[in-house]
Amino acid sequence: MSCPDCRKGVVLEGEPTGHIDPNTGAYVASGPEGNTSRAILLLTDVFGLGLKNPEILADNLSKRLSCDVYAPDIFAGKPPVTPEVMKLPARAGEKVSMLKVIWSSLPYLPSLLIRNRPSVVDSRVKQFIEKLQSEKKYEKLGAVGYCFGGAMCIRFGNSGLLKTIIICHPGSFSQKDLEAISIPCSWVCAEDDFVFGPAARAKAEKSFESRKGKDNFVEYEFKDYKGTTHGFASRPNMEYPEVKEGFEQAFEQTVNWFNKTIPA
Repeated sequence: MSCPDCRKGVVLEGEPTGHIDPNTGAYVASGPEGNTSRAILLLTDVFGLGLKNPEILADNLSKRLSCDVYAPDIFAGKPPVTPEVMKLPARAGEKVSMLKVIWSSLPYLPSLLIRNRPSVVDSRVKQFIEKLQSEKKYEKLGAVGYCFGGAMCIRFGNSGLLKTIIICHPGSFSQKDLEAISIPCSWVCAEDDFVFGPAARAKAEKSFESRKGKDNFVEYEFKDYKGTTHGFASRPNMEYPEVKEGFEQAFEQTVNWFNKTIPA
């Protein structure tokens, strides 16, 4: 389930070492047995678990954080987009025909707008979290989301189910959901982003700056990665040094944020 461009670098090296939970369809990267101090949710981009990238990211996070990491099947086994459909720039400055992107994506819009609209996928994730906590009873639960999953993190920022979130080059979200975030949040930002561009990024940071000294203030950070474009933290083309460096630094940002806000 990969395209020529994927084989050139956007599929991460290595093979997953975790397993798929037969009851939920979620990918599970297990940490030390019996550790319930914290756990992480990894919310995928529109490719879902169709690529192995989320599984490898979950494995690496589990190793670095010494905890369980879960990648829920947010699309119920039917990701709205397959890898060969959406070709995005691999590095900052490259151009792509948005007309071609939109045209090639038209067959998948019903899936995004109906079967996988926010209210539906959010309900799936909410049920997953509630079931997980009823069984595991983790003390602290955090989430990192990429693109589509980044927008999900924003919407879950005031759910009471999570303690901290990391938002990587998010998909579309509302200002209302942004302003409702009530937990620490870390933002991974690309230099070129056709969704979360410079104006949207500046507006988001200004919104958090305006909370300083107020009751609704939350800890936050925004980090920008030169030479990168939308998707670099989940589907990087490692052939480009600046993209490889950005991907690795974004991963370190993720590890450091979780260790800071939900320490073991």
